[in-house]
Amino acid sequence: MNKGDAEFAILGAGVLGSVIAAHLARAGRSVLLLARGDRARHVSAQGLRIRGLAEFDQPVEVLADPARFGGAQCLVVTTKTYSMDAALAPLRHARIGAALSFQNGLMKNEQLAAAFGGERVLGAIANTSGEVLPGGEVLFTRNEQLCVGEPSGELSGRARAIAQTIDATGVRASAVADITSLEWAKFASWAPLMLLSITVRVETWKYLCDPDAALLALRLVREVGALARASGVRLTDQSMLPVASLCGGGGGGGGEAEAAGAIQALGEQLRLGAPRHRMSTLQDLQAGRPLEVEETLGYAARKAAGLGLALPLLDAAYRLARAIDRGGR
Repeated sequence: MNKGDAEFAILGAGVLGSVIAAHLARAGRSVLLLARGDRARHVSAQGLRIRGLAEFDQPVEVLADPARFGGAQCLVVTTKTYSMDAALAPLRHARIGAALSFQNGLMKNEQLAAAFGGERVLGAIANTSGEVLPGGEVLFTRNEQLCVGEPSGELSGRARAIAQTIDATGVRASAVADITSLEWAKFASWAPLMLLSITVRVETWKYLCDPDAALLALRLVREVGALARASGVRLTDQSMLPVASLCGGGGGGGGEAEAAGAIQALGEQLRLGAPRHRMSTLQDLQAGRPLEVEETLGYAARKAAGLGLALPLLDAAYRLARAIDRGGR
């Protein structure tokens, strides 16, 4: 690492960026938080204030001018997907050892590779939840797992080192060999939850327990599963929804009633274990913020069209989410 470079640069000061940055800084790691506007000023003045699963306040170095960013051993991207290209543009000059993104969707690694070169890109997913509260505190509500891995499938030393460093702070993390499968599985889970959250607009467990919503979620999972198979990706059950099993273990089978029942059972688990969980997309909609549509559902719909794959529910979900996004602002 070059002199003056941080060990970790966190791009984005929302829930996940704040949680990771605060835990790393509390553990004595060199952290630089790349933020802007009111959030940057708030964190500079008051530090990161974590509540919920962890309760502590932590000062952290904040950089509001990305043109002054020199580099980092590891760049962690947590911004919203629609901000990705604009956020990365002023960082292309920086010295980056490894770059990874915990954003939703399947487009993020391509964008990182375009900015820093494919050899520096790691795949990553996050199964965590929280909210930035009106007073600026971050409510940390779920701490399941962050996964980091090489897109090639190699279980590399750098992936292990990054995951172990984060995990040691109290934010659960691990290095994995099948990160591409996990990224697709997460998207297959995220897509129906995102759509249902902005249409039903209640806590996650409520619509997952609903039989009609569970059936719609199942059918959308299966369409994303078909896209994954057409793209040469084998899905896994290691996600919020057991997508491989819901898709028939890769064989495309399985009765709808039984599979939808499995989704309802997950809703009941959330009711008992995380009753306050709301998708970040719903939080964005209710706050009047833009939704992550084009780089997630839109990217998948365009990819399906390019493969000549007819996925009518995915296409409808994309168009409905786009209409809700326009109407919400």
